Amino acid sequence: MTRDKFPEWLRPPPEGFAASDLDRLPGLPPHTELIDGSLVFASPQTQFHSLAITLLESALRQAAPPTLRIRRQMTVTLGQVQRPEPDVIAVHADRDGGLDLTTYRPDEVVLVVEVVCRASCTRDRERKPQLYATAGIRHFWRVESVDSRVVVYVYELDFATNRYVLTGIHRERLTLSVPFELDIDLSDIDSL
Repeated sequence: MTRDKFPEWLRPPPEGFAASDLDRLPGLPPHTELIDGSLVFASPQTQFHSLAITLLESALRQAAPPTLRIRRQMTVTLGQVQRPEPDVIAVHADRDGGLDLTTYRPDEVVLVVEVVCRASCTRDRERKPQLYATAGIRHFWRVESVDSRVVVYVYELDFATNRYVLTGIHRERLTLSVPFELDIDLSDIDSL
């Protein structure tokens, strides 16, 4: 693409893009995120990524108490220049917003799930957990494919350090009591 054909709206302002820009910029590709003031475009997803999201979204919907709602691929505005789009989130039902809602606030989010893919590896393993922890989101799961199997790394926020602490690595089953009671057979991905 030559400089003449480069869309003007895609040129970042000197201070970087703002979280509100994701709602007003024309022609943004689906699932565009804002990380540190920079637009991040989604890369093609693998089948593992899609199936892992479907497995966890479905299981979380079944296990979540009525006080929570499970949402897929909705952004969370963490600050002026931070608006990532987790793969799955659990939000407070009484603060879920209407059908025109495009983003959540961190105080509305109980759990964030990121399914790691090759293109987002560093963001999902390093930068996004830092952002979620700083914003005070209590629970974070990182999901990876290890030897073609689902592995879920479960983290909980340590409020003393404002960082996530690994509380478990789950390979065959994900059985937890927080943020709510659940038992997920991770091998069910094979039947999707």
